[in-house]
Amino acid sequence: MFARISRIPAVFLLALGAQTALAGDVQSVRFWDADDHTRVVFDVSGPVHYKLFTLENPDRLVLDIARSRVSKSLDGSALEGAVQRVRTGRQGTDTLRIVLDLDRGVQPKSFLLPPADKFGHRLVIDLFDRASAPRVVKREDALGVGGGERDVIVSIDAGHGGDDPGASGANGSREKDITLAVAQALAARVDAEPGMKAVLTRDRDFFIPLKRRYEIAREQKADLFVSIHADAFAKSQARGSSVFVLSGRGASSEAARMLADRENTSDLVGGVSIDDKDATLAAVLLDLSQGATMQASEVVANNVLRGLARIGNLHKREVQRANFVVLRSPDVPSMLVETAFISNPAEEKRLNDPTHRDKLADALVEGIRDYFATTPPPGTWFAANPQRPRHHVVARGESLSLIAQRHRVSVASLKRENELATDQVDAGVVLKIPTAI
Repeated sequence: MFARISRIPAVFLLALGAQTALAGDVQSVRFWDADDHTRVVFDVSGPVHYKLFTLENPDRLVLDIARSRVSKSLDGSALEGAVQRVRTGRQGTDTLRIVLDLDRGVQPKSFLLPPADKFGHRLVIDLFDRASAPRVVKREDALGVGGGERDVIVSIDAGHGGDDPGASGANGSREKDITLAVAQALAARVDAEPGMKAVLTRDRDFFIPLKRRYEIAREQKADLFVSIHADAFAKSQARGSSVFVLSGRGASSEAARMLADRENTSDLVGGVSIDDKDATLAAVLLDLSQGATMQASEVVANNVLRGLARIGNLHKREVQRANFVVLRSPDVPSMLVETAFISNPAEEKRLNDPTHRDKLADALVEGIRDYFATTPPPGTWFAANPQRPRHHVVARGESLSLIAQRHRVSVASLKRENELATDQVDAGVVLKIPTAI
């Protein structure tokens, strides 16, 4: 028990849950240390009516829950991030008070979650550092390896994390652990390539909101964003890899958001600010940027899909389109890779095998390297050191003449190398690139 806290500072937050006669009991508490905040999750037996505020000197967060109690001690909880100690007591006759002793000042945000999957009711509190920038895991400085040319930046996102475990395998594997292991293997491969550097959105077990993931890529001026996942299905027989790019619907959703928020944001589209443009011009600039980005996304996704086909089964033999939030960056080519089905016991076993994860990383980096060799960003090592990939996977909308121009070969040599009788070529076809014009 501890003395009643009487001084309440100006920062005060009141949050109301469902108005019920009996509030939920606090069953347990969990912590995750994220890039710019600490997440605290209270598992409760039902909806709660609560009040939340912070105190200084020393820094504390106080949580009052009406008509509630602690069903078991919280003293043994594994602490992380800003939280140093958890204390509980009573405030008045019917209010449970929980105090989190902190090592620094925080700005709290809270919300209630209803039961979902294996979780029951939850009270979530995010403790944002008052003066801290988001931590992005950068492998090395991204300056050029020679001649002052910069390296291309590949932003690698390990899906899920923290209190979002993702899908689970029959043998207990968690998607968030698999995606982090694959992302780290891919980052090592990217860093081993000349002219390429990796940026990880996370290098440990914490949660990042979906929109924040592609914002990190944009802030780091990434040339490519790759989100790593492991698929799941009700039937354990489902298997194989898939690669997704953004659908037209998703692009439209993000365009609408950016155009609506442009007066309050410094978002850049292809290096051009849209916040000072009239509505029509801003929409045109955004449309042009999104169109080019989506086409580039499909090209690199096709390259990666070809690499994945060599090391295992494909669930879908063509690049898929979906309205994934993490793919919505309007000016960074983006793809989401479903490495395999964690719900398939055989594939779950392979995903836990470091050797297989290395093969996945090799397949991904080969496709990424071929993409930058074909379309090197200006001022990069790839632009200063022209490379000629051995293959090209035809994306939707690509013509033979455009492919020949991209690879700096003639249409005639391209047709001859691939024994093509006409200039027609279907999406998904793998073309061999001639070594000489």
